[in-house]
Amino acid sequence: MTVVHHPRVAWEGARTFVNAADDDVYWWLSDAVGRSLGVVHQTRLSETRLRLRRENAWLAETAAWRVRLEDMLQDRPDLAPVVLQLVTETSRRLSR
Repeated sequence: MTVVHHPRVAWEGARTFVNAADDDVYWWLSDAVGRSLGVVHQTRLSETRLRLRRENAWLAETAAWRVRLEDMLQDRPDLAPVVLQLVTETSRRLSR
């Protein structure tokens, strides 16, 4: 049995999502987040992208995403593998 540490998943997700929000991989991630986590999170990712382009908000956006993902995983622990898969694939695409 694999143990998933939800705070770690939330941190990795936040860091990866914010890095991707200011990169060309944003378009792929936005679509994937919309399909996997819902339109609310897709909209929040779009808002993150806008804030990053207007101001130096990397730390604030990462903190917000960490809390957002941790709350989501607390309510829906079944989504942890989905978030992990998004992180893995996004990280792979970021390093191209």
